[in-house]
Amino acid sequence: MLSKLPAHLVKMKENSTEIENKQKNPYSYNGDVLISSGLPPQKNDGLEPQLTDNEVNTSKKPRNKKVYIESYGCQMNFSDSEIVASILGEAGYATTRDLKEADLVLVNTCSIREKAEQTVRNRLEQFNGVKKSNPNLKVGVLGCMAERLKSKFLEEEKIVDLVAGPDAYKDLPNLVKEIEEGRDAVNVILSKEETYGDIRPVRLQSNGVTAFVSITRGCDNMCTFCVVPFTRGRERSRDPKSILKEMKDLADKGYKEVTLLGQNVDSYLWYGGGPKKDFRKASDLQKKTAITFDKLLDMAASEQPNMRIRFSTSNPQDMTVDVLYVMRKHKNICNYIHLPVQSGSDRVLKAMNRQHTRAEYIELIDHIRTILPDCGISQDMISGFPNETEEDHQETLSLMEYVKYDFGFMFMYSERPGTPAAKKLKDNIPENVKKRRLQEVVTRQQRHGLYRTQQFVGQTVEVLIEKESKKSKKHWSGRNQQNTVVVFPKENFKIGDFVNVQIEDCTSATLIGKAVSHG
Repeated sequence: MLSKLPAHLVKMKENSTEIENKQKNPYSYNGDVLISSGLPPQKNDGLEPQLTDNEVNTSKKPRNKKVYIESYGCQMNFSDSEIVASILGEAGYATTRDLKEADLVLVNTCSIREKAEQTVRNRLEQFNGVKKSNPNLKVGVLGCMAERLKSKFLEEEKIVDLVAGPDAYKDLPNLVKEIEEGRDAVNVILSKEETYGDIRPVRLQSNGVTAFVSITRGCDNMCTFCVVPFTRGRERSRDPKSILKEMKDLADKGYKEVTLLGQNVDSYLWYGGGPKKDFRKASDLQKKTAITFDKLLDMAASEQPNMRIRFSTSNPQDMTVDVLYVMRKHKNICNYIHLPVQSGSDRVLKAMNRQHTRAEYIELIDHIRTILPDCGISQDMISGFPNETEEDHQETLSLMEYVKYDFGFMFMYSERPGTPAAKKLKDNIPENVKKRRLQEVVTRQQRHGLYRTQQFVGQTVEVLIEKESKKSKKHWSGRNQQNTVVVFPKENFKIGDFVNVQIEDCTSATLIGKAVSHG
């Protein structure tokens, strides 16, 4: 579910139709964009390029060449870029922010919607313009667009030299060698085993406080609107020992918070390795000793009690009350769940091949409210799915009214080539109807977002300082347990501090307060 962006992402800001605050977006990495390449800045469409930072050379090999990496789309893509930087570091490449220094440019791509692909295409054309003045520069495409558009990129349009899919990053040194010898290079083979659990990621553009830790790859859900199963392959889980080891390494380096990542973290299942679908073939011993997500979460929180833990994304049919009880057990697991629903109509949910009903989703919400009364909940919602009626739309609005989400990520449907919906369902909702329905969803979410933030006014919340506020150099910005952004005067605090902040005011997505003590 992590990467499922079927259509036009709408960012809601105060008094606008935009979803405020990319920090809350599970689909977009949260860092600032650093462009020192001389290329024109990119339009901010929710898929910002995330450029690499200079890293210390921990490889035994000298780094005589430099690679410039841009990541588009979800947190998973950014996490993958950190894996790529590590693999290429061992092959003698240092990362750089300066395109003029680069020998190799890699663009980690998002294929979840048409606008995302067009953004990447425009960027690739710009890089090809740079190649005219630097003919030795090589350009490669990584990630979800690689598998889908490999032939167009390499053979028809000839805009890249290298194409590598999400499961082929360990082959990058060989692919780079191929292009250095004047040959095009491609590997988009999807793996049933690869999790990169043995790779130590290079932390790019890090604030030294928060980090991503991947726990699963791929997706088996086959929602009809989604390309992820076709671009990232079958679902498989990472060895829990490697996950805990990576978390310990981060804690030893002073990191204060990790987000456990996966397209669907709640379906995490380790039984010794292999696709989740093959679990039924596992031995009795493997089944008896298998580790599910609630057990992994319990182990992680127990071994790192001083580190905040978040996770994303959850799929309603896979989330169990066991996970909720583990969250309640450990105070260092944040009270926040991103729980995409996509529609409030059973008829539309069935057409989407969502494996839950409206009633089952509401039952899960009720469990969350009972077991974790202070839990923040966010949503994904699609407006204008094929054959959606006005009654279906009203059921979505009524579901929103029942849950009153803290915030959400709302989309207007547009079909993606190759998906079951594109093959079997006609995109038959007029554009003006889609826009009107989306606006009604956004307006409802704005009202609920303000309602939720208002509940914090007068309370004192613990905040982890992550960065300087974008709007004021005199204020820090961080998040509370519920993933709501909090800004407050800097005083003598610093990035990485846990601070108790008394909330004095709010917008629909931001809490404003004053620090009262260290957390």
